[in-house]
Amino acid sequence: MDKNSTKLNYSVSTLDELIEELHVLFSGESVNVDQIYALMRSYKSNPAEWRKYAVFDQHKYTRNLVNAGNGKFNLMILCWGEGHGSSIHDHADSHCFMKMLDGKLTELRYDWPSESQENETLVPCAKAILDHNDVCYINDSLGLHRVENSSHTDPAVSLHLYCPPFDACSMFDQRTGHRTKCPVTFWTKYGERVRYLGQEIIAENN
Repeated sequence: MDKNSTKLNYSVSTLDELIEELHVLFSGESVNVDQIYALMRSYKSNPAEWRKYAVFDQHKYTRNLVNAGNGKFNLMILCWGEGHGSSIHDHADSHCFMKMLDGKLTELRYDWPSESQENETLVPCAKAILDHNDVCYINDSLGLHRVENSSHTDPAVSLHLYCPPFDACSMFDQRTGHRTKCPVTFWTKYGERVRYLGQEIIAENN
């Protein structure tokens, strides 16, 4: 990704404007990471705009696709019930931007486990609390991470941008560092529920 472009001042007032500007930034051959970060920060959360994508499940957090970015990025909303959290995972050589839309999330970062040592316990090397409208960024060169909603009373909603999109990533056992390849699935796409049957995807109401 190109890091030489200098435009870092953005002002988008709606989610639609954010999506339109993302398509502009991703129309070329390279993208400036700092620009994407600045653009994500400029959008101020408005539940009236994203509520239709915010679909929760009582047992686990959900991924809800908002825009597929012409194959260059995925923009999605993740919904975290009380106490829900992800596994420790990588990002499949993609760039990941995360913006808080509602509630708070805790991000725990980890160094990559050593390939020469088996059964290596993964210990957090950094911790951040992400509050309303905060943005964070990670890619595989910065390590692994785990995201969790530590609240026992309040849900949380976050907006994620992955570029390029990926359909599988690696998850890591915290006790042993063992890696498992896992598919990335969506709970909804564009507001419609998605069912996965083997490799076939069936969207409800279609």
